[in-house]
Amino acid sequence: MRLLRISMGSIILLFGFLKYFPGVSPAEHMVETVSRMLTLGLMPDRLVMVGFATVECVIGLSVITGVGLRLVIYPMALWAVGILLPLVLMPGELFSGPDHMPNLEGQYVLKDVILLTATMVIADAAVRAGRPRTYGASGTWQ
Repeated sequence: MRLLRISMGSIILLFGFLKYFPGVSPAEHMVETVSRMLTLGLMPDRLVMVGFATVECVIGLSVITGVGLRLVIYPMALWAVGILLPLVLMPGELFSGPDHMPNLEGQYVLKDVILLTATMVIADAAVRAGRPRTYGASGTWQ
């Protein structure tokens, strides 16, 4: 579990860190496009990018260190929405390969879904580790 935590947290931290530098992150176009759609262009792209980068960096550091995993669940919910929105709002752009296969941006989003799922497993394990086991009504240990 520790190796999974460190590897997932490092990847999330790295991809978040890239978003602080204009033109470096492969997700920059998607973040900006989704932001413009949701805010009708009222939020500055740079502000949105820095906010998203900060959330990802906080999640990454928390997952790496194991500190604050109970609290990081809340920004993780926002991160999950941010990761999944391109699938809903930009499917034509993400799946424009041959036979509607995902292009590089689509593959990036699908990779993010795996990161999200693994991070949720890590957070769940951390929360459960801190909770005492009880004997449930079904006759099993919970």
